[in-house]
Amino acid sequence: MSDHPYASRTAVHEQATDGFGTVRVLPLDPEADAGVIHRWVSEDRAVFWGMNDLTEQQVAEIYAHMATLTTHHAFLLVRDDEPVALLQTYEPGADRVSECYDVQPGDIGVHLLLAPPGPGGARSGWTAQLVAVIAGYVLLGLDRRRVVVDPDVRNEKAVTRFLALGFAQGPVVVLPEIDLPDVYLPEKKAQLAFLDREILFPG
Repeated sequence: MSDHPYASRTAVHEQATDGFGTVRVLPLDPEADAGVIHRWVSEDRAVFWGMNDLTEQQVAEIYAHMATLTTHHAFLLVRDDEPVALLQTYEPGADRVSECYDVQPGDIGVHLLLAPPGPGGARSGWTAQLVAVIAGYVLLGLDRRRVVVDPDVRNEKAVTRFLALGFAQGPVVVLPEIDLPDVYLPEKKAQLAFLDREILFPG
């Protein structure tokens, strides 16, 4: 058995892709994964994640709180035992986004933070591969009808990426401010986008 720290953890979803490798979706361990997540969210590129100024302990506490919820969940995506992304899923009806659009049965909200590129720089095609894995998990594994994303309108890279991956552009909305343990989420102008299950998995 591999002695890699992720090898013994049980995945909620696993998907192998030729030429890319095997991606496992692991429930986030707030303590064990806090160091990795803190490094990612502290970078300037993650400014829209809203955690730039938090300590590692604060990050751990936020995800420990999330682990007590039944409507919001956090996962670590691991590709061939390398952490490559942070995934958060949520029930739109239990989130501030519900105040801004008509939530439909079968909707599931997704937030995605990619790991920073390695020494080789940008990794062509990685986002599409990871989104395909996430779609397989939430649309098929969880039997949902539609994925909802709400990137900040200023995050043009994320907005463009989602639209290029087949998401339909929705309205621009203003999400209200909220207070969570150890973090304050200010009012956010978001670009909603939607991906129907039939687009990827017809029939």
